[in-house]
Amino acid sequence: MRKTSLADLPCPIARSLDIVGEWWTLLIVRDALFGSRRYEEFKRIGMGDNILATRLRRLVDAQILCRSRYQRRPDRYEYLLTARGRALMPVIGALRQWGREWTEGNDLSPTVIHDACGHEPHVEVRCSDCDREVTMAELRPIPAQGG
Repeated sequence: MRKTSLADLPCPIARSLDIVGEWWTLLIVRDALFGSRRYEEFKRIGMGDNILATRLRRLVDAQILCRSRYQRRPDRYEYLLTARGRALMPVIGALRQWGREWTEGNDLSPTVIHDACGHEPHVEVRCSDCDREVTMAELRPIPAQGG
């Protein structure tokens, strides 16, 4: 079943979901952020070869990963995060935080540590002007213009 494309919608959230909104895709990005680079490493996630190959190709096409040959005869490739892919780290971190708080089950996922202090960072919403953490009560939606 072919999904409907969200790429042309006038919403950056919809356009982002068009690229990374499928769950296997975000798990590939998660593993790449934690150091996976080769096809065999991504296979550990548990998806079929056809799904993995398709998702890796889409992530390369979207410039989230770049494909680099590391061996000839037979040709073998590794997948490296681009700046665009590394920029997904707070998204993955926010999903992890949300899952830890609002879902049940063991957490056997890798942890990232801030080298400067040795603690695990957390994701928060901050105002770029006053540099304060923002709560939901302090937010006010403004309708889109010209839509």
